[in-house]
Amino acid sequence: MDEQSYNMQVHHPLQSWQWGEARKETGLNVVRIDGFTMTIHPVPHTPFKIGYIPRSANPSSDLIDKLVTYGKENNLIFIKFEPDELHSSDVINLLTSHLNLRKSPHPLFPQWTQVLDLTLSNDDLMKQLKPKTRYNMRYAQKNNVIVKEMSTDEGFKLFSDLYFETCKRQHYHGHTPEYHRIVWENLKDGIAHILIAFYNDEPLAAYELFYFDHKWYYPYGGSSEKHRKLMASNLLMWEAIQLGKSLGAYEFDMWGSLPPNYDEHDSWSGFTRFKEGYGTKFKQFVGSYDLVIKPFHYSLYNKVYKLREMMLGH
Repeated sequence: MDEQSYNMQVHHPLQSWQWGEARKETGLNVVRIDGFTMTIHPVPHTPFKIGYIPRSANPSSDLIDKLVTYGKENNLIFIKFEPDELHSSDVINLLTSHLNLRKSPHPLFPQWTQVLDLTLSNDDLMKQLKPKTRYNMRYAQKNNVIVKEMSTDEGFKLFSDLYFETCKRQHYHGHTPEYHRIVWENLKDGIAHILIAFYNDEPLAAYELFYFDHKWYYPYGGSSEKHRKLMASNLLMWEAIQLGKSLGAYEFDMWGSLPPNYDEHDSWSGFTRFKEGYGTKFKQFVGSYDLVIKPFHYSLYNKVYKLREMMLGH
């Protein structure tokens, strides 16, 4: 099956053909079964592996059977599913009807996100901004902050520098620069876009955004410590909304969030509140489920995982 045909049957960038190719380049084995892209992750210092299927459709019974067979033949302990499906009792009943599927104790994606309806007019989008957000955005405009789309290798370099500057400042240890370069190289022709806010030609904030199947996503962002009072990030997000609309997106998924009524002292409260400022709605995904292939090893894996978290102070 070619790239275009494959992408017509999936609905999220993390299930796209390009994402699978990027993950291959990072050194993972990638398996595509019935329109589901699965990455295979070795368990260090063991002969075992784990499968991961992010943001897919709900698995059918036929697919579950195929994956169980594949898992047994390839020494998988379990396969983690995190479907791109909203939380509902019907979906949960469907997932838990498979005897080998159980709620995961260690989700990777946040269960909540915030979304924005991009079919609204700009006037309506502007009206639903929170007053502080609207003020900050206009303040950035008045102070000559300029936002440019730079979906080029030069733009990616500027974004990458700001992103890793932010990771260092916030003590966040995510993927490496090489990983992000590989993702960019594989997704830059159509899916990945770079948007940068400048002041006097100095980059202050940058986003890498994904467009796929008429949806717009905000997975990565970075900002500079310089000129923070200019509120460049507020204008950048407004321009990101405009770019998504121009590409034909009908919805903007902010990728992750705390739930409504969140704890203001939580480390995620800042960016959750920032996203709320644009008039978003909270949405809950169905969550993370593990397809267990080796029950004994799965139980042992979870015990070791929990012990490791305790030792790291998580």
